[in-house]
Amino acid sequence: MTGLSDDRVAHVPVLKDEVLAALNLHDDSLVVDATYGRGGHTRAIMSRLGNGGRILVIDRDPTAINQARQEWSEDARVEIVHAQFSELSKLLEQRHVNGRVTGMLFDFGVSSPQLDDSERGFSFSHDGPLDMRMNPDQGLSAAEWLEQISEAELTNVLRKFGEERFARRIARAIKQHGAVASTGELARLISQAAPATEKGKHPATRTFQAIRIAVNEELDQIKLVLPQASKALATGGRLVIISFHSLEDRLVKRFLRDQSKGDPFPPDLPVTHDMLKPQLKLIGKAIRAGAEEIEKNRRARSAVLRVAEKIS
Repeated sequence: MTGLSDDRVAHVPVLKDEVLAALNLHDDSLVVDATYGRGGHTRAIMSRLGNGGRILVIDRDPTAINQARQEWSEDARVEIVHAQFSELSKLLEQRHVNGRVTGMLFDFGVSSPQLDDSERGFSFSHDGPLDMRMNPDQGLSAAEWLEQISEAELTNVLRKFGEERFARRIARAIKQHGAVASTGELARLISQAAPATEKGKHPATRTFQAIRIAVNEELDQIKLVLPQASKALATGGRLVIISFHSLEDRLVKRFLRDQSKGDPFPPDLPVTHDMLKPQLKLIGKAIRAGAEEIEKNRRARSAVLRVAEKIS
């Protein structure tokens, strides 16, 4: 593994031990890491797989894919695919493994290396081009998106995806200013328009989050992939999901709950639970990082891990 980039070494996977336990891995497991990032979870999974095991890693970020190819190209157990995870069913059908996956992992949101790279434009902590795209080769950059969206629509996005109290004030300041080229410029505009309301949190935090979610259609991607993930699993296969934002976790929690209940028959009909044909069984309660992990990795403080098992 010589010559790997420094971000591989620096990246710390969140809830690593809990993920490994939840996946219930065996030597011959067939696993999908649908959000490769910088490979922290994949690396841990590979340490548990035998020669008969396989893992399909997916990421929409070309930088992540390049790192994966650099690290795993000589390991026949690993297949690397540059794609959005919302294409999951198509990818698995092409490989004739849809419905045969024994472990599926999602680690939603932006990765630490993406935040730390000023050229990617995800963070107000590093001045750089206002981009924010998970795949810089597709779609509008955040700067282009801000230019074409109306003040009313921007206000809506900041409220919905950022839960920003000063959404209207911030949206007005951005649109009155005109084109915004850099993360530093956007952060200054937001700071001038709205006060810091949470101790230790920059006033631009919620706005940057909301714009990133909108530019990458992150919640739509999650809504699309969850039903595909359920169908991809073999009976007894595990679905393991890490969320970092309340809106993400709400979607996941609702989906898992509905899949574990089965068909929505009226409550007064005399049917048993198995007749409702539930697809998934919830495994334990939501898991959060402990104090020791949070001290070592601040990103873990907002992580929520949920696990379900395919039962039919």
